[in-house]
Amino acid sequence: MDSARTAGPVTPVPPALRLSAGLPDFPWDQLEPAKARAAAHPDGLVDLSVGTPVDPVPDAVRDALAGASNSPGYPLTMGTPELRAAITAWVLRACGAAPGFGVLPTIGSKELVAWLPTLLGIGPGDTVAIPSVCYPTYEVGARLAGAEVVRADSLTAIGPAPVKLIWINSPSNPTGRVLPKEHLRKVVDWARERGAVVASDECYLPLGWEAEPTSVLSVADSYDGVLAVHSLSKRSNLAGYRAGFIAGDPELVTEVLAVRKHAGMIVPYPVQAAMIAALDDETHVDQQRERYRARRGVLRAALEKSGFTVEYSEAGLYLWSTRGEDCWATVDWLAQRGILVAPGTFYGPAGQRHVRIALTATDERIDAAVSRLD
Repeated sequence: MDSARTAGPVTPVPPALRLSAGLPDFPWDQLEPAKARAAAHPDGLVDLSVGTPVDPVPDAVRDALAGASNSPGYPLTMGTPELRAAITAWVLRACGAAPGFGVLPTIGSKELVAWLPTLLGIGPGDTVAIPSVCYPTYEVGARLAGAEVVRADSLTAIGPAPVKLIWINSPSNPTGRVLPKEHLRKVVDWARERGAVVASDECYLPLGWEAEPTSVLSVADSYDGVLAVHSLSKRSNLAGYRAGFIAGDPELVTEVLAVRKHAGMIVPYPVQAAMIAALDDETHVDQQRERYRARRGVLRAALEKSGFTVEYSEAGLYLWSTRGEDCWATVDWLAQRGILVAPGTFYGPAGQRHVRIALTATDERIDAAVSRLD
């Protein structure tokens, strides 16, 4: 009987239900052939592509997660009062913000980035502005909402189209570029003149190397129309926990919360407890920063010695690098040496001659990469 059921024709998915058809190809799937070549290296793969944390989750965070594991009830979408207080205290301390902003926990930052245009009521006929080279999910979020996308690094390049949302990202993923305070102020002023929302992705804010990153929350004269997006993935090695939050305009935060309540976008209670522990402690952040600083130093020196030029990369967890050739040729050159990196075109057409090289590998794997570049 079971075989008879599976032998019939497959009903095609109606075109109207194929939302994925309007989205770009998932970029990491395109990297599989290079990954296979790199994995064939006699001494194993050095994966410097995705940028996933590899170091341990801090003990205090794990203890907090375990201590809250007996949580049979539904958690609050807005977060517990204790979590909101912890987020608020961290934003005041780490972002140089003044009181008066709203906060809301999110299921990591990627989920928020992907759905923010929809949560803000942006849709067909609207325009979302994103950097020319940037995190791919900015574009995906706009397309999910049915909006148009314009890529631009300057306000004048955006043109006359009425923009509903403008994404900025400092420190940048993938380039590691840090935007100066003056530029952040200009973006806020420009957006307010046009009734647009500024969303500032600040997930790499604690990781400045050659420049001191600035939060948009510290430069705006008010929080009207301004949201900052943060994540504990890199700061505290919590990528597997999916722990993030937004802070900024209280009215916008309230509106996003109202929609998320209906949609069931809720951070699990044990993760909320873990977030409190992570936000209340900076010692583990300092220790992790020093791990990345050391890895960055040896890897950058090896890349430059082998003929790479590293551009920007003044903050964050990536070295934006070029050999003056098409990015896929560089991906292949490194894959032959057992090193996997991300092609710059994953982040926009302007990244065609660059690759993104992550610092998120163990000391042993970083040393392996260095020896292969020598």
